[in-house]
Amino acid sequence: MRKSLRKFLLDKGYQRIKLNRINTNHYEVKAKINGIEGSFILDTGASTSCVGFEAIETFNLVAKASKIKAAGAGAIDMETQISKSNKVRIGKWTRQRVALILFNLDHVNTALTQHEAQPVHGIIGADILRKGKAIIDYDKNCLYLK
Repeated sequence: MRKSLRKFLLDKGYQRIKLNRINTNHYEVKAKINGIEGSFILDTGASTSCVGFEAIETFNLVAKASKIKAAGAGAIDMETQISKSNKVRIGKWTRQRVALILFNLDHVNTALTQHEAQPVHGIIGADILRKGKAIIDYDKNCLYLK
């Protein structure tokens, strides 16, 4: 008897999170940072998870200066800040002490709204996906985290 991927992963202790495919063909995922829900793009190509400067107060982030320069999505050499020790919850999966990069997400949200998609608060990147041993089921539009 063949087990479905879903049953196999749930039996292994993974949490299943539904993904929403938006107009740009990106996946959007709801996540809570420090107990406050927001919308995030799931980006396996982003090395670190980030939040836009405008959402610092929304998520009660403590921003500190950072020497890291951000690049990606058509923008390079962008100033950043860092916020350490945040609680991140995606579905039932939770991690404490997560560092997030803060930078100007205007270029990302402009691209999204030009394609009639809603703006996002940030990006869930490979750092969180790695911590959660992520598996993406593209056929069923869901993410599994352990």
